[in-house]
Amino acid sequence: MKRRDFVKKAATLAAGSIVMPYLLPSGRLFAKTNAPLAEHVVFVIFGGGLRQQDSILQRYLADSQGFNSEGNILYNILEGAPPTSKIAYGLTPAGQSSGSQPIPKILSQSIQKQGTIFAEMRAISGGHYGGLNSLITGSRVEGQGLKVRPINPTVFEYARRFGGFKATETWFIGNTIGNSLPLLNSSKHPNFGLPYGANFFAPNITFGGDGQATLSNAKVYHPQEELEPIYDMKNFLDNSFNIKKGDMPGIKNTDSERTQIKEFIANTFQRKANGQLPMPPVSGGDGSTMGYATEVLRVFKPKLLVVNMSGIDGCHSNFTGYIQAMHQADHAMGFLWDYIQNQIPEMSGKTIMCFAPECGRNLKSNPIIDSNDWYGYDHGDANSLRVFGGMVGQSVPKNLMVGSEATPIGKVTDFNLTIAEILGYKSEVVSSGLIDPEAKSLFDRI
Repeated sequence: MKRRDFVKKAATLAAGSIVMPYLLPSGRLFAKTNAPLAEHVVFVIFGGGLRQQDSILQRYLADSQGFNSEGNILYNILEGAPPTSKIAYGLTPAGQSSGSQPIPKILSQSIQKQGTIFAEMRAISGGHYGGLNSLITGSRVEGQGLKVRPINPTVFEYARRFGGFKATETWFIGNTIGNSLPLLNSSKHPNFGLPYGANFFAPNITFGGDGQATLSNAKVYHPQEELEPIYDMKNFLDNSFNIKKGDMPGIKNTDSERTQIKEFIANTFQRKANGQLPMPPVSGGDGSTMGYATEVLRVFKPKLLVVNMSGIDGCHSNFTGYIQAMHQADHAMGFLWDYIQNQIPEMSGKTIMCFAPECGRNLKSNPIIDSNDWYGYDHGDANSLRVFGGMVGQSVPKNLMVGSEATPIGKVTDFNLTIAEILGYKSEVVSSGLIDPEAKSLFDRI
């Protein structure tokens, strides 16, 4: 077929949508518009709301429970001495009070020393889904409802469409299948959508008790003789991935990728049984989620992986559990960064890790008290728009902290554009016109 006829037929097939440009030899749709700053990005999200006073400001209980006890409980991420009184944020040794044994530090040098911290950023929303959506899409989310895919493209779709990455090179690791989390791996935007989405799974579900019973033996069931286990598996998968009518085309994994994922699941069950999974020294909850995310990194070496933690959401009614979850999330992040640098040679020195909470928390407490008689905190006021974030790795300035309450620097919508700059397609994302018009790459903010 002559090239002119081919182009004409291709344009006819694409009528009513966009005309897809030629794939370059690299698999990209377009040539890179900026030189990549690193080969891989890992984006860690503190889902649930992280209060500024308790975290980056290192006030511990001083600005929350009225005690004269300050200190840094995120000492893998931040510089600063830990609290010396009212220790309730670590492990719970037998016979001791809750959380009285802090978790030992993993990193010999904090992420703050290794990279750049944005001490005072601004969230777009004080709500969970709006905050998480703005991090994933880089856009404002007014009018975005629950239980539906995002209106605007996600960081995964930009990476796959403009970066040319395969489905197995983009992953979204969640800690739950509740609410709308599994729907954030792609949008319903007509020019993007599921064909450009990321592989999503909630490992504590997939590799938990139900997954063990349903998936671990990888058996092929006979459709007439073994209907009950077939329906069990269908119900499990429907609930695990929020499969709905119209979503069945799914993420576009190739045959070889599907085989690779199936082998990964089978091998992970086996490695779990043998105690071989790379888990943080203190795991469970968010730590377990991070361990499975690390396993995905080890096996697939993806270009982009986003992992969501949400243990800190317990702050609504359990402040003690919240500070323990915060401390464990710091531990998990330290483990993740150490593992990338020392256990995955293909990613060591070639990766940038970004991190931020989806929102902050209120300035004033609610009336709910926990077992320590400490008050809980909701989110929704102006203080809940105060957050911090950072990045570390190849090309990131070291030992730099920018921004203050008087002069905040950065917004959570900056992370989508930052990832685009790291991976080499920032101009395409800007040109799409679908991100927050005030968003910038964090490299431009410095």
